[in-house]
Amino acid sequence: MRLSPRALCRAARAAWRERFSLDGGAAARWFPGHMARGLKKMRSSLKLVDCVVEVHDARISFGRNPLFQETLGIKPHLLVLNKMDLADLRQRQKIIQHLEREGLKNIIFTNCIKDENVKQVVPAVTELVGSSCRYHRGENVELCIMVVGVPNVGKSSLINALRRQHLRKGKATRVGGEPGITRAVMSRIQVCERPLMFLLDTPGVLAPRIESVETGLKLALCGTVLDHLVGAETLADYLLYTLNRQRLFGSDLAGWPWLPWADGGLCRYVQHYGLDGACDDVVSVLKRVAVRLGKTQKVKVLTGTGDVTVVQPDYPAAAHDFLRTFRRGLLGAVMLDRDVLQGPLDP
Repeated sequence: MRLSPRALCRAARAAWRERFSLDGGAAARWFPGHMARGLKKMRSSLKLVDCVVEVHDARISFGRNPLFQETLGIKPHLLVLNKMDLADLRQRQKIIQHLEREGLKNIIFTNCIKDENVKQVVPAVTELVGSSCRYHRGENVELCIMVVGVPNVGKSSLINALRRQHLRKGKATRVGGEPGITRAVMSRIQVCERPLMFLLDTPGVLAPRIESVETGLKLALCGTVLDHLVGAETLADYLLYTLNRQRLFGSDLAGWPWLPWADGGLCRYVQHYGLDGACDDVVSVLKRVAVRLGKTQKVKVLTGTGDVTVVQPDYPAAAHDFLRTFRRGLLGAVMLDRDVLQGPLDP
């Protein structure tokens, strides 16, 4: 008897892991000296600032650094959830409501690469500053805004996008695809003429300790922690776990309207790598990815007759490719904090 697609999905899901088990010490303790110095410098610069713009990755809307709220919360605050093109935002309203319960009332979703919604930032900041007391800065004509956030969420990209939008000028700050590009609180950067507005770029700062292993892994998946501190293969395993838990397999789901992204318009890992089907074993998946990409390495094996050189899949290279593919959005839009918004997936 031929099983229906829904029955097949249920049968496959029965084999998926319900939990991801890992000692997340490496991800939880990454707080380099420049981060501590950067946060101290931010505190001392607050007297020069009219508003704080916090930039965060829209895929992990709830993995923010609580220190920003605690130490910089005396100033008007705008949360910019960047990289919206990489995030599954069908539950955008739930995300906003969750953040509002945490006391965040001013939220903008952006894609700074394509300048999407970037034009909303300056008016929002102007309104926030206009409705607050500027204290000793009341006589200053220009506005000074501090841009903060965890590493690699697009702070410098936002500054450059604002300059493109309002000044028709190019890059003022260096942009990188890995954490740690901005190392120090920089001098003021003009981003707008009317109103006259300057921004302070700051280094990405993680909390000194990330209590939840799950939160640490989500942050690491989005590139806020250097891969080698957690392990590329560990991150690849957590990515595979997440994609399977959210049923994000491949275009073989087209026509199944009750499944996420069932229009088949987005590549998932099964389709992208040409795999036979979804799998919850990371070793098997990375092996097939390595073979498909031609990533192999020679390894010496000690046998009874001496050393023998064998060719085997390059698992680290396959893991890095899997992570890069996800971070570039080639596996589709994903909401890593989906488990925070709702309970277990419906049967």
